[in-house]
Amino acid sequence: MTTFVDADLASIAGPVLTPADPGYAAEVSGFNVAIRASPVLAVGATSTDDVAAAVRFAARTGHRVAVQATGHGLNDALDGAVLVSTRRLAGVVVDPAARTARVQAGAVWRQVIDAAAPHGLAPLNGSASGVGVVGFTTGGGLGPMSRRFGFAADHVRRFTIVTADGVARTVDERTDPDLFWAVRGGKANLGIVTEIEFGLLPVARFHGGGVFFAADAAAAVLHTWRTWAPTLPDDASTSIALLQMPPDPALPAPLRGRYVVHLRFCHLGTSDEGDRLLAPMRAVAPAVMDAVAEMPYAAIDAVHMDPTTPLPVRDRGITLDALPAEAVDALLAQAGPDAGSPLTMVEIRLMGGAISREPLSPNAVSGREAAFSVYALGVLAGPAVATIPAAADGIATALSPWAAREGLLNFLGPADAEHVARQWGSHTRDRLLRIARRHDPASLFATNVPLPS
Repeated sequence: MTTFVDADLASIAGPVLTPADPGYAAEVSGFNVAIRASPVLAVGATSTDDVAAAVRFAARTGHRVAVQATGHGLNDALDGAVLVSTRRLAGVVVDPAARTARVQAGAVWRQVIDAAAPHGLAPLNGSASGVGVVGFTTGGGLGPMSRRFGFAADHVRRFTIVTADGVARTVDERTDPDLFWAVRGGKANLGIVTEIEFGLLPVARFHGGGVFFAADAAAAVLHTWRTWAPTLPDDASTSIALLQMPPDPALPAPLRGRYVVHLRFCHLGTSDEGDRLLAPMRAVAPAVMDAVAEMPYAAIDAVHMDPTTPLPVRDRGITLDALPAEAVDALLAQAGPDAGSPLTMVEIRLMGGAISREPLSPNAVSGREAAFSVYALGVLAGPAVATIPAAADGIATALSPWAAREGLLNFLGPADAEHVARQWGSHTRDRLLRIARRHDPASLFATNVPLPS
């Protein structure tokens, strides 16, 4: 490890690595291994003080600052930036009486789920429990219980953040209402959150999982789903995905190497009610595999069955105001079983319910008014790798006639600052930019998911 004479860097207890140092490549790597991050320095923070020192150094020397825990949101090579890695800040404390969790910046949802479950509680995590808590939450946070409880950001009580002046601040609705509003939905554009406290929910189980259909049922299943899904109560969440499964021996035999349609379902009511709600979809076609069952909340990953190992991917997201038959046909033309698409997955997710309602403490989360989200992803491997970016963008283009006004920051994919800014309505965007410029006038944090400077 390189030794630095700079006073701020010398005060950092964790590793400070240059590209020439052993351990640098591991420190900057993220979940999407297609992005090769190349920051000028990688700081392995072990405390809020380490983060503050790294920010002060970057501000003083004219470098941008980026942050990552798991690297799920890394979309930038970070050339010339200082990357703060928070993965060593992994503390999780659950207060069962208050129904809250206090979580450090490097913790992932699996840690919170496991800590809350013995108390009959659950967090508003996303579809994959290996995702970092802070980045997910500050970007909004849409998960399997969001139609019942809203976005993860809606349940934040307070956070500790290091702003561009290198000062650590504890922020809640009373101490700094503007910053509290903006960080919940503004992601890492206003500073580095090192600790976050949020409410937990009295949920110990769910009825859900996945139903897989064969490729030849794709049109019938999607057209039925588009009319069925909006009839569900708020206690039920669903998405549907067109999947090209790899020939992975770890996969269940009925799915291995096949094109399938994956119906995802999570219901917080009784199993009998869940089966009744799901009956119209089960009647569309025979299932290749039906894994819907009563489960403890700790098994929530079974709903989406997302990959758990890093992959090279290219993704793109869009939100929709409506999903008419013409939109489903346009999607199938791009990514259906006969389209020859190189994409690994195209998912449509039902929104609405509590997602669309303003929380008691308003925030800057975008996309509330959308009726559906669509997310396309391709694994950058194999002979068709060069066609994947255009195919992912093609999904958004094909569905653009039904595009919603606002998008979801965590599902956006690679985007420049102007595209990011268009994810909010004008009033929210203007307020967010005013607050960001007040706290970060030099755009120190204009990385990862950037706002215009």
